[in-house]
Amino acid sequence: MEFFLVGFDPDSEVFRVHEGGKLALRSTLPLTDRHSLSLAYTPGVAEVCTAIAADVALARDYTWRSRLVAVVSDGTAVLGLGNIGAAAALPVMEGKAALFSEFAGLNAVPIVLSTTDVDEIVATVERIAPSFGGINLEDISAPRCFEVEMRLRERLDIPVFHDDQHGTAIVVLAALRNAATVTGRSLGELRVVVSGAGAAGVACTRILLAAGIGDIAVADSKGVLHPGREDLSPVKAALAADTNRARLTGSLDDALVDADVFLGLSAGRVDEEAVRRMASGAIVFALANPTPEVEPAVAHRYAAVVATGRSDYPNQINNVLAFPGIFAGAFDADARQITENMKLAAATAIGEVVAGSLSPDYIVPTPFDPRVGPAVRAAVAEQARRDGVTRS
Repeated sequence: MEFFLVGFDPDSEVFRVHEGGKLALRSTLPLTDRHSLSLAYTPGVAEVCTAIAADVALARDYTWRSRLVAVVSDGTAVLGLGNIGAAAALPVMEGKAALFSEFAGLNAVPIVLSTTDVDEIVATVERIAPSFGGINLEDISAPRCFEVEMRLRERLDIPVFHDDQHGTAIVVLAALRNAATVTGRSLGELRVVVSGAGAAGVACTRILLAAGIGDIAVADSKGVLHPGREDLSPVKAALAADTNRARLTGSLDDALVDADVFLGLSAGRVDEEAVRRMASGAIVFALANPTPEVEPAVAHRYAAVVATGRSDYPNQINNVLAFPGIFAGAFDADARQITENMKLAAATAIGEVVAGSLSPDYIVPTPFDPRVGPAVRAAVAEQARRDGVTRS
């Protein structure tokens, strides 16, 4: 893929903010004299090293590992830009690390890899894992992202979380529960049509199934997934077997007739006529960024509740509501993994933050709501203990 330098202005605010990167490493200890140096480094540090060598669990207490996340990408599915490569993905990974710091007080290191080979990605992350308390996979294209996460979860005894999948799914579930409440329904009464069968589409569908959605059908660029299609990948075939109880076939537009919810997780545009044919009191989540699948002005003509992935409209579905608190909670509980129940607990916590003040334009908290991080953190830690995935 070839990219052209368009609109590069080093004097603009956005480039000035990014100049030199968005991260810096600072010591937590004042190194002001020989004594402080002897404690932080040699010879004092040798005592800590030998203690950890004898009991590796001590690394949690005597290094920064217990609050350190690796943000790992191969640059193949960055934002709406696609496969732009490792170096071009680095500003996003730096931003992710900054969000971990700002919203959960966690340290994070951005790591971009000059390979797209699944075996090499897994092996590389496995080798660097002793330095980290958790792995946040980011912007790795489907279907490779599914295998990368699965294999790392099997091999590592620390939390592994692909945010493009699960962060999106958690916030979507929280928002959809509240949207259903606003419109006088429950999840079990809703028929959902998902546009997109990539990482986010698969994860959102799976979490909605686990939460008890009424019915859900998924469409890719070739139409609705159903068991009769012979062109499905293994991931899509499994999704087709578990969804679409109405046995819909045909196009996305066909599936939207009388649907209660449109969940857009692709860049495919949806015509106004298809939105008009949805059920009364419809819910439209058009989450493609920067251009939603349905223009918000169009969606508001027919839908009772509208959400996007953008910060300049109400009801932004933003992963930052989820991932900082999820890792913080997992670290607090010293969890070996992030379970499906922990994801559901995070969604419940996010939704409950605003449950007492819901409206069509307020179904999910803003990223700057100070209640979100602590609520998610506590809920995830408690669920980790209930699930028995903690070390103590």
